[in-house]
Amino acid sequence: MTRVLVCAGIFAASCGGGQGGPELVALGQDPCAHCRMVIVSTATAAQVVTPGEEPRFFDDIGCLRDYLAASPVTPDLTAYVADHRTGAWVDARHAVFTRTSLSTPMVSGLLAHADLASRDADPDAGQGETVATAAVLGPVARSVAP
Repeated sequence: MTRVLVCAGIFAASCGGGQGGPELVALGQDPCAHCRMVIVSTATAAQVVTPGEEPRFFDDIGCLRDYLAASPVTPDLTAYVADHRTGAWVDARHAVFTRTSLSTPMVSGLLAHADLASRDADPDAGQGETVATAAVLGPVARSVAP
């Protein structure tokens, strides 16, 4: 019986469908939900997770920005961005955004970092300009808990 419960737990955890945290992106396979380009790197990737739905992946933070601006936002939606330096997924509401001259997939130049320390340690963000979270996330930025 224990073996059945363990197998059921592993199966449930692997099903995706907006389990409440960031999902794994299949590089070279998953398309961007906005521009439809195949995602080839997590360095500028983002995703939207809503419980009960498949995650939506983005190849460029600019695509996430444009998608959120054009789509209805539900209270249970969570956006994640990859820390450009470490690759770790970060709740986008708490990320630090920088516009750089770096060539990103859709030429937004937007990079995300978990915090100022990660941004300052990333040579690609060095000469960039800080971008307000609300300018990237729109209404999602306002859903940060106090």
